[in-house]
Amino acid sequence: MKKFIFTLGTTAILSAGFVGAASASTSGTYHVEKGDTLWKVAQKHSVSVDELKDANNLTSNIIYPNQELNVATIKEMTHKVQQGNTLWSISQQYGVTVDQIKEWNGLTSDLIYPGEQLKIQSPNGQAQQSSPSVAQAAPEAQQAQAPAEQAQKEQQQAQAEQAQQQPAESSQQASGKSMTVEATAYTANCAGCSGTTATGVDLKANPNQKVIAVDPSVIPLGSKVYVEGYGEAVAADTGGAIKGNRIDVFVPSEGDAQQFGRKSVKITVMN
Repeated sequence: MKKFIFTLGTTAILSAGFVGAASASTSGTYHVEKGDTLWKVAQKHSVSVDELKDANNLTSNIIYPNQELNVATIKEMTHKVQQGNTLWSISQQYGVTVDQIKEWNGLTSDLIYPGEQLKIQSPNGQAQQSSPSVAQAAPEAQQAQAPAEQAQKEQQQAQAEQAQQQPAESSQQASGKSMTVEATAYTANCAGCSGTTATGVDLKANPNQKVIAVDPSVIPLGSKVYVEGYGEAVAADTGGAIKGNRIDVFVPSEGDAQQFGRKSVKITVMN
């Protein structure tokens, strides 16, 4: 848990968390009234006595009428990334921004993987944290679905979230060469598929890797490429039918590849 004494600009953002406290100001401070105790103020603002003392540099439990107390704290939580999660969907769940999550976790791209632990900071712990057990729970009817049906449902959810996330991602793209290409999808889990790309990436061992197959004469192997609706990927594979302005995006299953179909997408070769 981290505690901070907030500046006026920061505490103004947190003021919504204190609505309903009769003497709380909009700046994250509390005006002590006659008869107040630290314990009473702590209960009113859902913090501990120790947190109040730390935030106000108090060495005792004595407070006085008309004294101004800082009642703003930040609590740090951990989110375990689930299948289908994106930075955008996680930011919506906790009421924060994608840039904040990236800063708290030292991320340089929007790529995250199932099982990854992300730090989330929330004013006064107001955001709802979904524990792994709750996030993974499902109604009995859903648990009864065949694995293939469940995987398809998760993929549809992930694609919907990516579509909503697209405007924010597009604004963050690095500058580079942009073009429109015809895109299809492929998987490593098919009959006769080796699962290893032309550059040696083992896709069966890394099913969540963002990889595309390209024509090296158009997009050099090893390039980082932003693909509309797919995200940031590495040009790490080739294909007999991938010639000219064509790409093949890697997806975890054959069902996902069929669902992707054939479409025109905009890409940006970032390096």
